[in-house]
Amino acid sequence: MGWYASLVGWGARRAIPRPLRRPLYGAFSQVVGADLAEADRDPVEFRSFGEMFARRLRPGARSFDLPADALACPSDGALAVAGPLDGTTLVQAKGKHYTVGELLADDAAAAAYAGGWYCTIYLSPANYHRVHAPLDGEVVGYDYVPGAMWPVSRPFVRAVDGLFARNERAVIHLATAVGPIAVVMVGATGVGNLWLEHLGDDSRGWRADGELRRIELSPRPTVRRGDELGAFLLGSTVVLLAPAGVVRPAAAGDAEGELVAGATLRCGQPLARVGAPGGRS
Repeated sequence: MGWYASLVGWGARRAIPRPLRRPLYGAFSQVVGADLAEADRDPVEFRSFGEMFARRLRPGARSFDLPADALACPSDGALAVAGPLDGTTLVQAKGKHYTVGELLADDAAAAAYAGGWYCTIYLSPANYHRVHAPLDGEVVGYDYVPGAMWPVSRPFVRAVDGLFARNERAVIHLATAVGPIAVVMVGATGVGNLWLEHLGDDSRGWRADGELRRIELSPRPTVRRGDELGAFLLGSTVVLLAPAGVVRPAAAGDAEGELVAGATLRCGQPLARVGAPGGRS
């Protein structure tokens, strides 16, 4: 998978001559169903497929104007699974499980989420590929966990044991009024360049030495719900983690309603209501 992932990544970064951009991007968007009309600029301004995938949206295309206790969806995509953690075990697919400790590569950090709640969102090539803060808070730091570059499409999720805990990923640690929140950006084939908002270009060099890195930020950047946390190319996966007692079940009439596997999600829509067993840490 390594050589193929590198080839796809190289192709995504390759500059496209300006006269070819509109027909190429137009053909691609028709094939995969991407809505480039939502982009904040004319697609001809995107110098590469990578820039097109990591596009920002025009003002008003998404809204994070929610009640104060709403947990916002951090990305566009399709809901794979959402619900309570069984201890520290997450469901990947039927008969496939992995643990928070494996996902974070940190058993001590995983303990904070025991018995908590999680949500897994799959981003296809059609989706908007930026990831946003689900709540107000502070960015405590980032972990870069090196790994494989398996595709994260449904057939591979069903077949590869612990896929999300085996692929390359970045863990974004947030401190919020309801306690720690982890937003995990899982890479996939060709998605080796994870861009993180508060590291900028420094995050692009992580992959070079293949080493586990843990970075604490000081001072901690403050983020508002909806602020950008990062972006990646092509299709990938976001896993959202919350501690026990934070996420409340949806009540009848709640805007978020029941989260059903396969549902189409848009960043900024409410996923759940949150309470406050613990504050910033």
